Amino acid sequence: MTKESIIEQINFLRKEKNAIILAHYYQEADIQDVADFVGDSLALAQWATKTTADIIVLCGVHFMGETAKILSPDKRVFIPDLKAGCSLADSCPAPEFDKFIAAHPGHTVISYVNTTAAVKALTDIVVTSTNARQVVESLPENEKIIFGPDKHLGDYINKLTGRNMLLWDGVCHVHAQFSLEKILDLKREHPDALILAHPECPAYLLEVADHVGSTSSILKYATRSPQKQFIVATEAGILHQMQKDNPDKSFIPAPPEDATCACNECFYMRMNTLEKLYLCLKNEQPEIFVDE
Repeated sequence: MTKESIIEQINFLRKEKNAIILAHYYQEADIQDVADFVGDSLALAQWATKTTADIIVLCGVHFMGETAKILSPDKRVFIPDLKAGCSLADSCPAPEFDKFIAAHPGHTVISYVNTTAAVKALTDIVVTSTNARQVVESLPENEKIIFGPDKHLGDYINKLTGRNMLLWDGVCHVHAQFSLEKILDLKREHPDALILAHPECPAYLLEVADHVGSTSSILKYATRSPQKQFIVATEAGILHQMQKDNPDKSFIPAPPEDATCACNECFYMRMNTLEKLYLCLKNEQPEIFVDE
């Protein structure tokens, strides 16, 4: 099938089955363009709760499908490729996290949304990069907190709030591998460019960034800024939406340490393809189930 015929079939099937397609900013461009809504983890979760569709197809990684199912248990939730995992979620296995919590009693447990349903079940509060600071600041200053799984996001929130949260030692493989040296070289080549970074990046990168925020925050900042050039330190999929929203501006993907790989692209996010999306709608599988 040609790309055009696949898109035609996707459009037919979603209407026939009363389905909605939700896509994360890190998905390939073709999926973003065919989706009903494109957003970050928080926005996708919010859409999942308010849609009137019978079927939700979540074009993202597995934990996002689980989150949609948890928030909308009466909906059928599908993901184009069930093997689309997450290096950050994988860095925090539930049994090990449970032991970590048991070893530090008396702590409120805050988990980043990039976790499995099993880890969320061990958690008192689930946050996104958009609302993590607000949630932490809402708790009493003397409250003991465990934060996981992303140590870089946790460290960033500690610095913003003056807290001393106990951090799980997890990272996102994409955000952890950006090269500070190469980014600074780019800055010298493009002195007017602003550096935009996701808080999952290491502290040494966040310290040189002009703006730190979630994917939606980065997108909004670039749109509102009068600057015309940006170096973007997050997964490269977001550049598609940034360019669509700002055709008169230029966006440079932050380079990884390893020049031999496309390490600023998430391997798991790219497991979803337009053809897999079509087959998912056609066959109504693979489906996401979450044990109560």
